[in-house]
Amino acid sequence: MSILRRYQRDGDRYFITNVTYKRNPILVENIDLFWKGFDTVKEKSIYDIMAWVVLPDHFHLVIDPKGQDISNIVQRIKMSFGALWRKRMGLFSGRVWQNRFWDHIIRDQKDLNRHIDYIHFNPVKHGYVNSPYDWPHSSIHKYYEEGFYSRDWGLMEVIEFQGEFGE
Repeated sequence: MSILRRYQRDGDRYFITNVTYKRNPILVENIDLFWKGFDTVKEKSIYDIMAWVVLPDHFHLVIDPKGQDISNIVQRIKMSFGALWRKRMGLFSGRVWQNRFWDHIIRDQKDLNRHIDYIHFNPVKHGYVNSPYDWPHSSIHKYYEEGFYSRDWGLMEVIEFQGEFGE
């Protein structure tokens, strides 16, 4: 496999997509391990998760790595969850994640807003729920409480997103 070099500067924020191996739907049913993996990495790294959604076979984040290497952060999160999940399943080896991850450097406020909206609408896009508020594993609830969304957001019309989001 070739070496992938990611462009990185202090102050950059990233949209991240990560998919389980063969789209194995293990994330939601192991959501406690998912967040424990993040907490384990956060003990040794400084980063802020600005928006997130976890679906059965993938997750999306907008993350500010606070000048740290985004590849290293994501790799450690994947490794931590993988180890915890294999232990729970009684496995000693085996793939948990697809190789690599999709990233996009957030360019400006409009780009940030577009990616946060995409994250929050994702459970509806994939047909898991009819309203983004019905999906419990999303930062949309925090954004609603802080007044960024109305209660009918995502219900009034079909929302289409232009561009690539790593799915």
